Amino acid sequence: MIVVATADFDLYHEAVSELRSRGVAFTTVEPGDPLPERAEVLLTGPDDDVGGVDADVTRVTATGDDVRRAVDEALASLRGDGGQTVVGVDPGTRPGIAVLSGETVVAAFHVPLSDAVEVIREETDDAVDPVVRIGDGARLQGAKLINELDGVAVELVDETGTTPYLGSGARGMGDVLAAVNIARRDGERIESREIEPTEGELTRIKARSREASEDNRTIDEALARRVAGGELSIDEALDEHRSREE
Repeated sequence: MIVVATADFDLYHEAVSELRSRGVAFTTVEPGDPLPERAEVLLTGPDDDVGGVDADVTRVTATGDDVRRAVDEALASLRGDGGQTVVGVDPGTRPGIAVLSGETVVAAFHVPLSDAVEVIREETDDAVDPVVRIGDGARLQGAKLINELDGVAVELVDETGTTPYLGSGARGMGDVLAAVNIARRDGERIESREIEPTEGELTRIKARSREASEDNRTIDEALARRVAGGELSIDEALDEHRSREE
């Protein structure tokens, strides 16, 4: 755990804001007060008198003007040699998900869109300063993931050129490999994304509903918009459409 101990008001305010924005577990104490047992990194100002710091606790000093650098240093100390946890996501109806620790791929998934947020949360819950990088290609599915991933840092990534050529025997791996490439690209920090479906997207959703139904049924535009926003699956929309006739 990171402990902030400083009498510098600007440093305190900036450090707490930066740590909160990254979703990092931390606590604060007055300079010189005993540290919590779980303390691993102590963030202070250069002039703060914190007394004797246990050898197992790393001290990082900063001013209010270089808090981001200090937080990066503190988090690097917590991570040790493992590197930052980065989750790359190639969005779609079955997103590819790749989990990287530093440069090493440690896990990969290819799951239905409805399961993706749970998978991502399970992979980031215990990580120090994780980041989720989502490709910008599948706008509607990507927006659904971004809007549901509160409490974790999310970046929107230009996914141009991230899908590799697949040779013989590699069918089905494209989304996961694209997710690896997305994880390795810096993106733009984003907290929410509102996307209005185009007429073409709504038409494709209606066509998919007709193909999925046994009675050649096509959902209406209102239901298609709810599918586009991730509120309903095609099957759920078809069930609701049928229920109106009962």
